[in-house]
Order: sequence, then C-alpha cells, then structure tokens
Amino acid sequence: MSNTPPTYEIPAELREFAEKSVDQARKAFDGFLSAAHKAVSAFENQSTPVPFGSHEVARRTLSYAETNVAAAFDLAEKLVRAKDLREVSQYQNEYLKNQFAALQEQARDFGSVVQKSATEATQQVQAAVKEATQNATDAAKEATQAVSNATKTGA
Repeated sequence: MSNTPPTYEIPAELREFAEKSVDQARKAFDGFLSAAHKAVSAFENQSTPVPFGSHEVARRTLSYAETNVAAAFDLAEKLVRAKDLREVSQYQNEYLKNQFAALQEQARDFGSVVQKSATEATQQVQAAVKEATQNATDAAKEATQAVSNATKTGA
C-alpha cells in the first residue's frame, strides 16, 4: 500500500480540445480588442466636444481590460497544460497574486488620470468664468461711457 495521492491524468484528446478552445477564445477576443481600439480612435477623432479627460479614460480602460484578459488567457493556457492539481493550485495562486497587484496599480493610475482630468476641467472653467467676468465688466464700462456721452451731448 502506497501513501502517495492518486494522480489525475487528463486525457490527451481533452487537453488538445481545451488548448484549441483557449486559442480560439483568445483570437476572438483579439478581434474584439481590434474593434474596440477602432471605436476609441473614432471617438477621439469626433468633432463634438466631450467631457474633460474622456479620451484618456477610454484609452486606459481599454488598456486595463486588454492586460487583465491577456493574464486570464495566460492562466487558462497554463491550466490546460498542468500535469496535476498541485500545478493547477500553483498557477491559480500566482495569477491571483499578480492580478491583485495589477489591479492595485491600475486603480492608482486610473485615480491619477481622473484627478488630472478634474484639475484640467477646473482650470478651464475658471478661465471661462474669468473671461466672462472681464467681458461683462468691459460691457458695463462701455455702457456707462455711452450713457455719459449721451448725457453730455444731450444736455
């Protein structure tokens, strides 16, 4: 009697089918990403005004999705090639650790992009308010001058 745990061998045909499925899914997602990149480019090239930082937010979001899905596909490829449950567990643990770190970094990065966009928006609004105030002041001065001139000429 042996104390070694039984090994669970995946049949070669099932492993091959799983590898092909992962490869097909990756290709399909690559097609989706290509279309998404084209959509973001079209969005960036439109002539209508968009909210501050929208282009950068869209680019970053797409980049994060691309990175995270690529990591998931890499995990799937490793899992279908795993020889035993120990490897499966090891790959999953590595993936979770790496994804947790990646998501933290993405959250920090995204936060800075949003903060930068908010700062730029605030500066642009302040400049617009300053310009509008100056225009109103100038118009009031001109109106006062016109009334004064009309009063002098009409008296």
